[in-house]
Amino acid sequence: MTVIEAKVHRSSARNAKMAFILTAVIVGLLSAVVAASYIHPILAVFVGALIGVPTGGLVWVLVRVWPVIRLLWWWSLETAMAVLLLTAWVQLANHTPTLVTLLVVALVVGVPAAIRPIRRQIKAWTWCLIVRHRLRVCFAQFIIANQSGSLPLILWARPTPVGERVWVYLRPGLSAKDLEGRLDKIAVTCHASTVLIERASENNAAYLRFDIKRREVLTAHVASPLVDVIDPTAPVSASPLTVPTALDLPDIDAPTIRIPTQGKPAKKPATTANGSKPAASSSSVPDDDTSDWI
Repeated sequence: MTVIEAKVHRSSARNAKMAFILTAVIVGLLSAVVAASYIHPILAVFVGALIGVPTGGLVWVLVRVWPVIRLLWWWSLETAMAVLLLTAWVQLANHTPTLVTLLVVALVVGVPAAIRPIRRQIKAWTWCLIVRHRLRVCFAQFIIANQSGSLPLILWARPTPVGERVWVYLRPGLSAKDLEGRLDKIAVTCHASTVLIERASENNAAYLRFDIKRREVLTAHVASPLVDVIDPTAPVSASPLTVPTALDLPDIDAPTIRIPTQGKPAKKPATTANGSKPAASSSSVPDDDTSDWI
């Protein structure tokens, strides 16, 4: 089984070599400059080399073993839990009789399995451990990474009412847009229903949050306290649950709105040259009597 990919191995070797050269040269020159103010310049060069080369070697070791450190980080929780369980078992077996040891183990295993809330919490946190590795499989198998082959750093995970929430720090070469087109494949790999991706930080686009959904909680039946308010002896017609099923518009008494009739505006009387109004003509036609029209 390949623990570290060949591409990652070659990339770490190249980066370690460059880190050693840069660190040794920079630290050696700075140390020689500082030492030249106290001792002879030729001796200062040797002092700078004695300080720069070991410092560069330390940086080379850190960069070279970084893939192994990252691998240990992926399995850090499982390793810590295994160490604690083995330590507890050894201490319990060495300080208690066999019968007491078996009884304690039965209680530790049986009580969480019998109590439903504890069992559900253990199952939820177990899925958090599993989904971190499943996301790593997604990035290693079908998500394009950078040229050096370094995978994103999967940080921590916690359970949610519908699944798990995982925080991931992307490396150069990936973005949230690249992952949105592969959400269905990520859901299949994580054995989930759907997967959503959001930015976990407004200032850093590489810090993402994966919401993995396994179940639907909104479809559960919730008991309503309003049922207890209804009197079971009340007739059906008086029940507050009776609602009209149809609406007959003629049965509704709506007020009649009358719009007032607007007459024509009166004409402004004409004026004479000297500004006075003309006198009314005696030969004007009298107004018609509308009563004669009937």
